[in-house]
Amino acid sequence: MQRFVIIVACCFVMNFAGAYAQPIKRGVVRKTDQASLGYTLIAPFGGQETFLIDIDGNVVHSWTTERKPSQAAYLLEDGSLLRTAKIPNESFNVPGGPAGGIQKFDWDGNLTWDYVVSDDRRHSHHDIEPLPNGNVLVVAWEVKTKAEAIEAGRDPAKISDGVLWPEVVLEIKPIGKTGGEVVWEWCLWDHLVQSFDKSKQNFGQPADHPELIDLNYIERPIADWIHANSIDYNPQLDQILLCGRTFDEVWVIDHSTTTAEAASHSGGRYGKGGDLLYRWGNPFAYFAGTPFDQVLFGHHDPHWIQPGLPGAGNILIFNNGSDRDQRAFSTVDEIVPPIKSAGSYARDPNAPFGPAKMHWTYKDPANLYSPRVSGAQRMPNGNTLICSGETGHVFEVTPAGDVVWDLWNKLGATEAELVHAATAATGAPPGPLGGVAMFRATRYAPDYPAFRGRTLKPLKQ
Repeated sequence: MQRFVIIVACCFVMNFAGAYAQPIKRGVVRKTDQASLGYTLIAPFGGQETFLIDIDGNVVHSWTTERKPSQAAYLLEDGSLLRTAKIPNESFNVPGGPAGGIQKFDWDGNLTWDYVVSDDRRHSHHDIEPLPNGNVLVVAWEVKTKAEAIEAGRDPAKISDGVLWPEVVLEIKPIGKTGGEVVWEWCLWDHLVQSFDKSKQNFGQPADHPELIDLNYIERPIADWIHANSIDYNPQLDQILLCGRTFDEVWVIDHSTTTAEAASHSGGRYGKGGDLLYRWGNPFAYFAGTPFDQVLFGHHDPHWIQPGLPGAGNILIFNNGSDRDQRAFSTVDEIVPPIKSAGSYARDPNAPFGPAKMHWTYKDPANLYSPRVSGAQRMPNGNTLICSGETGHVFEVTPAGDVVWDLWNKLGATEAELVHAATAATGAPPGPLGGVAMFRATRYAPDYPAFRGRTLKPLKQ
C-alpha cells in the first residue's frame, strides 16, 4: 500500500511539473499564417490594466483603472470596456472570484458607469454578460442563514460556514454614471429538491426532478457551494447558460420569463418558469447516472458558439480537469446539445441529458493544465483560441489540434515573477504565476465595430 501511494504521488508531481513548466521566453513564441487575425483582450490579475494586443503580442491599446480587476472583461462594439471590479465586502471575503462592482470605460479610458452590486445580502462575482438591449446580466451570491437552509431541507452537517450562498442572476439596466435598475432576476433558491428530510420544504427525489437542483448534492460544505463562475446568453433562444462548477454541470434557464415566473415552475417561452431547461456534465448530480459518468471536472467558461462561426449553437467548455480520477489535466470540449426546433431539449426519461459523446476535444495532458479560471473561443476560420489562465498561456489550435499561435503572457507580472518563469523549466513545480494569470482571453476580428476609425499601432512599453 505504501508503495502504491508513493507511485501515485510521484505521478502527480511529474504531471504538475510538466503542466506548469514555463518556457524561458515569454511573449509570442509561435505565429503561423493559419492563425486568425485580430486583437486579443486580456486582463492579467497582477495589475490594474486591461490590454488589447495584436497578433505579435504588442500592446495596441490599454485601460488603466483604480480598482483591481475581478475576473471578466468585454470589449463592446462602441469601443467601451465593460469589466467586473473588486469591491471589498467582509461578508463575502473569499479568494475565489468576488467582484462587487461593474465598470464601463470609453475607448479613451474615461469611467462612464460605476455600479455596485454588493451589500450585506448579495455580492456579485466572477462573470457578467452584456445583452443586446444594453443591459447587463450579473451572477451574484445571496446569503441564506443556517436556519433558512435547514428549513429548505439542507443537511445541517453540510453547513460548515454557518451560511449558504446560493446563486442569483440579475439583469441590470444602467442608469446614469452610478445607478442601475434590476429589471429581472432568477434565484436558484426557488428551484431546489431534497431527499434528506421529508418534514422540510422541497422534499422529493432528485431523480424524479432533473429540472431542480439537489440541495444536498455537494462536493464541499462551504458557503460558496455552487461557484457559478460564468454566464452566457443566447439571444436567438432567449436562454441563459450557467456554469455550476461544484456540480460539474452546465445549466440552461429561460430568460423570457417575468421575475415572478422565474421564481416559479411554469411560464415563459418554454413553459417551465425558472426551472432548469437543460443540464449536462455530471448525471450523478440528479441520480441519472453514477460517479463514473461524470465528464466535466471543475470547468469554466461554458458558452454557445456564436452564429456565423463553425459549430454555431454548440457549447464550448474549458474542462479544467482537477478532479479527474487518475491524472489531472485540462481539455477543451465541444458538445452538440440535444435541442429541438422550438428551443426545448430532448431527453429520454430513462437516461441523462445528452449528448453521450463530445463533438470535439482538444487535449495535451503533458502541457495543458489549469486547475482554475481559463476559457476557450471559436475563431471564424474554425480554429479555437485557448486560455490556460493560471499560467497566462494563450494559444490557438486548428481542428486537428495543431498549435498555430502561441503566447505566454508577460504583462502584469513583476520582475521577480518573470525571473521565476525563466527558471521554472528546471524541474520543480512553480505553481501559478499570479501576475500573468487571467480569467480568460478574447480575440476580436480586425473588422469588429469597436475598431472602425481607430488606428491600432504598437504602444511603447
